Amino acid sequence: MAVSGFDWDAGNRAKCQKHGVSIAEIEGLFSQVLLIIPDETHSQSETRLRAIGKTPNGRSVFLVFTIRVRARKRLIRPVSARFMHRKEVRHYEKENPDL
Repeated sequence: MAVSGFDWDAGNRAKCQKHGVSIAEIEGLFSQVLLIIPDETHSQSETRLRAIGKTPNGRSVFLVFTIRVRARKRLIRPVSARFMHRKEVRHYEKENPDL
């Protein structure tokens, strides 16, 4: 799916940075290999997705996002982001050795 960029505002910027993940790190995730799965539990009014990947400097991140259309452009709208715990990273790497 082709996207044109990111949809940021004060609300999602603050929520994503709350756990110490910077805007640059979140955007950088999409230049790396990502595991993306649907987040059906939290997809009431719009489709939400979960992404697991590494920042360009190697830190593992769990990200929830959606795709929004603004002015006919598809944009990634991050909803929440956090660095993963060691146990989660081990599980992620075991389950996805090619990532």
